[in-house]
Amino acid sequence: MSELNVKTVEYWKWQESNWKNPDIGDWRGSLISAGVDIGSTSTQAVIMTDGRLYAYASIRTGANSPDSAVAALRYALEATDLRPEDIACTVGTGYGRVNVPFADKTITEITCHARGANYIYGPTVRTILDMGGQDCKTIRCDEKGNVLSFMMNDKCAAGTGRGMEVIANLLSVHVEDIGAMSFQIDEEPGAVSSICVIFAKTEATNLIRQGWTVEKVLAAYCRAMAQRVVRLLERNGIEPDFAITGGIAKNIGVVRRIEDMIGAKVLPAQYDTQIAGAVGGALLARDLALKGGKR
Repeated sequence: MSELNVKTVEYWKWQESNWKNPDIGDWRGSLISAGVDIGSTSTQAVIMTDGRLYAYASIRTGANSPDSAVAALRYALEATDLRPEDIACTVGTGYGRVNVPFADKTITEITCHARGANYIYGPTVRTILDMGGQDCKTIRCDEKGNVLSFMMNDKCAAGTGRGMEVIANLLSVHVEDIGAMSFQIDEEPGAVSSICVIFAKTEATNLIRQGWTVEKVLAAYCRAMAQRVVRLLERNGIEPDFAITGGIAKNIGVVRRIEDMIGAKVLPAQYDTQIAGAVGGALLARDLALKGGKR
């Protein structure tokens, strides 16, 4: 008997993308800078012309970080007629920043996210929550995007993007649909109690067996994530205006619950929230190029 060819649905996979700014025409004569942010689950490359966002790409990080950096930059360049040699300076940042083979300098994700959020959300931003693939960071900054203080929680994936991907696969729900589905409930449930993603999976499975709907379990998990990051925010201090970066910023199930808990609205983003670190890297690369006279 031949084996059945069963196609496995990877519910955790989000859509990779690239983009070019339609408002920027001829880039020749401009200072071209780039930032590459290698995260544990996603990699972004941003290209700027004279400090304006020109193009970007967002892809899933593969097993090899240098290859992911090269692939992200190549994908961003696909949307343009630029060549790699047209870039004056590149900054690597993120979890795998030391693995950007073509970077002129590496800078921490804390510094880059603050600068990038200042660009994406505007100079009024004072508190930034970055919800990454494997950690969460809260940053306080000034009107220029300079870091004043920060705190990080990286003990477990349960409050991160990777934790959400695990739950998506467990419950057979596409990760992009989790936020909206978490509000398809009659009454808001309590949060799941586990702070470990492994135990959270077990708890979610047990709740389904007890008769909970998938939507109710998603609501409980989103609430748990919100509670966890709000505690981190409160430890570092929350000052308006407030912005969220990273992939979880696209999950309204988590974002709206955070807003309810802190009594403040999150600023709307002008661009993809996942590119904040790479944007900051590209801006800092421009600063370096100007100081060094590179063009």
